[in-house]
Amino acid sequence: MSSMEIPLEKVAAQSLTFQTYDPPAEIEGVFLAPLARHLSLEGSFMELARLSEGIVDGLPVSFEPRQVSVSAAAPGRVNAFHVHPKVRQDELWCVITGALKVWLVDVRAGSPTVGARRAVILSGETPQLLHIPAGVAHGYRAGPEGAVLLYLSSQQFNRADPNEGRLPWDAFGAELWQDDRG
Repeated sequence: MSSMEIPLEKVAAQSLTFQTYDPPAEIEGVFLAPLARHLSLEGSFMELARLSEGIVDGLPVSFEPRQVSVSAAAPGRVNAFHVHPKVRQDELWCVITGALKVWLVDVRAGSPTVGARRAVILSGETPQLLHIPAGVAHGYRAGPEGAVLLYLSSQQFNRADPNEGRLPWDAFGAELWQDDRG
């Protein structure tokens, strides 16, 4: 730690930490695409995706949605971690109302970013599309108002042979889900 101009008493000096503002960890294939919400006195309108011949336009990767789903999360709900290893399944997530803290962890063997962890805040207030490539473990914690998540999957859910592998909620550290009391 560099020297400080203002001397602090011993207990405060020993407990003191400084927040860092490093850019988020890169995970190959993960990206955020901002969405525009158009507001009026009567309400709002937002385009989630435009499709051409079944492919979502305007993304840096080719994405063909095979299923569209909606999930509602109760306030504070932790839904973590899962990964889709049986069949390649990419996802595009968008929070419509409320907020989610999403954790992504690259668990793909041989990936140049294997082991990288990244947190993303998705909010209905500032809508974005989050691309989660196959093999990236993902989970979320809902904010104090809960959240509604709309997501597109590149595979259809197969009830007879689910492609949703579960990892323990704390597989990458219980601290990921703790409240920020800083």
